[in-house]
Amino acid sequence: MCKYTRIALAAALASFCALSGFAKSPSAAKAGEGTIVIVFKDGHRQTFNLADIERVEFPSPNVAANLPSDSLLPPRFIGRWKVGDGSGNDFYITLKEGGSAMRSLGDVHGHWVYFNGEAQITWDDGAQDAIRRVGSHYEKRAFAAGKTFTDEPDNVTGAQNTTPHPI
Repeated sequence: MCKYTRIALAAALASFCALSGFAKSPSAAKAGEGTIVIVFKDGHRQTFNLADIERVEFPSPNVAANLPSDSLLPPRFIGRWKVGDGSGNDFYITLKEGGSAMRSLGDVHGHWVYFNGEAQITWDDGAQDAIRRVGSHYEKRAFAAGKTFTDEPDNVTGAQNTTPHPI
């Protein structure tokens, strides 16, 4: 992330901190007031109640200067991903804003979250996939039904976002 983007993010969150001092209790706030919505680079959103936030902390400039440029925000995961099935064939995983997911292999729906540096997808059939950045490329890790994201994957293949902008 460039220096100016970090400054803009810091300014926005500083403004948020200043406004949080004026937040009312949840019962006194009108719908939508007293909350902040953070939109991540991958497109997912998270809403926080200002009354629940004590403070927002930033790493010191010396710490932030030593972080990789993409370490402060997650990579963009929303889009249509071309991935392998582990047997030499390709299929597509579509990750949408709001957390819904679609797999062309078997026409299966699911839900995804950004967690631990990767997009973790749980499919309605019980299987799970994780897409993560590894160096300069992405990988898809497949986990059969009954396994967790911390288990050994059943297969690991390349992953390419064919629509890197939100769809």
